[in-house]
Amino acid sequence: MRARRANAVYLPDVSFPAGLQVTTDLEEALQATDMIVSAVPTHGTRSILKRLAPYIRAGSIVVSATKGLEQGTLFRVSEILTQELGDGVQVAVLSGPSFAAEVARELPTALSVAALRPDVVQRVQSEFRSSYLRLYGTDDVVGVEIGGAMKNVIAIAAGVVEGLGLGNNARASLITRGLAEISRLACAAGAQRETLSGLAGLGDLVLTCNGALSRNRHVGIELAHGRSLHEVLAGMKMVAEGVRTSEAALALAARVGIELPITAQVEELLAGRTDARTALEDLMLRPQRAETG
Repeated sequence: MRARRANAVYLPDVSFPAGLQVTTDLEEALQATDMIVSAVPTHGTRSILKRLAPYIRAGSIVVSATKGLEQGTLFRVSEILTQELGDGVQVAVLSGPSFAAEVARELPTALSVAALRPDVVQRVQSEFRSSYLRLYGTDDVVGVEIGGAMKNVIAIAAGVVEGLGLGNNARASLITRGLAEISRLACAAGAQRETLSGLAGLGDLVLTCNGALSRNRHVGIELAHGRSLHEVLAGMKMVAEGVRTSEAALALAARVGIELPITAQVEELLAGRTDARTALEDLMLRPQRAETG
């Protein structure tokens, strides 16, 4: 990347800005900085933070761009950051409808940034703002993180609907009920319901369930075509966070005493315990109930 001034694997057609320096040295990367962006996949976040911790200055802002839940512990990424870096570091969470390829090409994008302190939100908004990137602030860290994590699971289900050729009616219903499922889990975990109607909830969900660049949607499409999860993942360069999130989300739902029927069927499909059509039938034949409440 240093020689090419581009990332040949993920964004081969996008040249790095002149001011961007590429390094594999963590100490060099963190030298004399007070704002850090962490975009490591969830399963690698804790291990890299342990290596970063000695080089991060007290008072620094760490902005998490990771969408997922840690398997086993069920922690959100902001919780992992605080555990590994201590209370002397301020944590912000960045999420919303944003395919990296479009952001890199400077296409208009709007995101949510969440932090417990208003001054941290304002600092991130100021640093990230540009003619093509707009950030909306909130103090609902839980809602932004749960929305970002769970939309990947629902996107796998949306890919299954697409792969089976079930039509627009089915996809719209899936997205709508998926949002209800995300909101149920987020609110049970302490989120504000209105957050899930915003960019980090509905916005990100719509993009990930419908966009051709969605990795999680791609996984669902391929599973619906009869390929095994191992085959699908072996052919992908990027991480599909929803594959790991479904199991953690179900464990978190059990902890707070709620049901996630779509997520449960996605996990059954990913684990190879059911096929796409059977999973769909099981969802459709569940007892009918009131839409709200």
